[in-house]
Amino acid sequence: MGQTTAEKIFNAHLRDEPFPGTKVLDLDRVLCHEITTPIAIADLQWRKKDRVFDATKIKAVIDHVTPSKDSKTALQAKMLRDWARRHEIKDFFDVGRNGVCHALFPEKGFIRPGFTAIMGDSHTCTHGAFGAFAAGVGTTDLEVGILKGVCAFREPKTIRVNLTGALAGGVYAKDVILYVIGQLGVNGATDCVLEFHGPVVEAMSMDARMTLCNMAIEAGGTCGICQPDMTTVDYLWPFIQEEFASKETALAAYQQWCADTDAAYVKVLDFDVSNLIPQVTYDFKPDCVKSAAEMNGTPVDQVYIGTCTNGRIEDLRQAAEILRGRQIADSVRGIVSPATPDIFKQALAEGIIQVFMDAGFCVTNPTCGACLGMSNGVLSEGEVCASTSNRNFNGRMGKGGMVHLMSPATAAATAITGVITDARTL
Repeated sequence: MGQTTAEKIFNAHLRDEPFPGTKVLDLDRVLCHEITTPIAIADLQWRKKDRVFDATKIKAVIDHVTPSKDSKTALQAKMLRDWARRHEIKDFFDVGRNGVCHALFPEKGFIRPGFTAIMGDSHTCTHGAFGAFAAGVGTTDLEVGILKGVCAFREPKTIRVNLTGALAGGVYAKDVILYVIGQLGVNGATDCVLEFHGPVVEAMSMDARMTLCNMAIEAGGTCGICQPDMTTVDYLWPFIQEEFASKETALAAYQQWCADTDAAYVKVLDFDVSNLIPQVTYDFKPDCVKSAAEMNGTPVDQVYIGTCTNGRIEDLRQAAEILRGRQIADSVRGIVSPATPDIFKQALAEGIIQVFMDAGFCVTNPTCGACLGMSNGVLSEGEVCASTSNRNFNGRMGKGGMVHLMSPATAAATAITGVITDARTL
């Protein structure tokens, strides 16, 4: 019997199996940010185990509230900063060099096919776009990962998602994953890996694949995984060219992690997305999904473009294409946050930042702040936000606020009209 990608990675990284079905895996990466890691740091200090298993495999960033907005967030940042210096963690990204973790770490080439990675952040599943197994974990698992370089998981079950056909113009990866979550439900992939296949995935850029995998957790999935191919190699080539004689050699090495044709899945889902149209969430769960046309005319107070889901250069280009030469509605606050400094610089060089500013958007530094209602775009009670983020839970972006999830193009169109709008109508 063949193996899924997750099964291959688990077998290659297995350190121990203390109980049937519980796999202790060696970790290639332990990722850290200033919201969840300081708790682990403090507990390790209290236990007199203030050590790291391998400083070269730990990557850390201050990204959720940056710069700090008050004494509490300043303390969180200081704890991470002091810890990184104390243990000589070279890949620590402080204010000015920092970005949204799930955009910054792939951009730096830290994630590779076949890797195992953990982080105290539920959207760690984003990194599965590279053919890796990456999962969000709790404080205890994060502590063990930092100290010992291992993490325990249940034996993976995998749901195969086949995306066939071809996306129509104006339809993007965000629309695809919202549709898939709407079909699966928020618990439809609980304790499972979502393994994405098909010509639609193969045609996607790495930016788009990261969007796809980013929201696997919103269906309950432990991780989303795409198959490594030449698109993966091209993205990683600046970081791996000293390791391989050619891109073809790298591809051959990375394709060992691709699922076998006779792999067993707990479920196989087939979606022909040729006729898919832009999708938008309603209510307070990510599986509450309708077409943008059905939500047409719904008023919004704020439009937010950014986050680990849709703050990459490809996303900003899609929004700018709609915004160019237009003004956002007087009733709307538009906020855009490029996900990393490099993305910001590239958007500046391409004139995209100018497009946003000319349209009336506030352009902020790279930050996660607005997504979870901590800074740089928090909603007031009763306000509505059209957002390119990944969660629409009640109060997610501010107590009493409503969030509608959508693609950057739909968000840009909504900013112009002041109501939810299918960008294709503009």
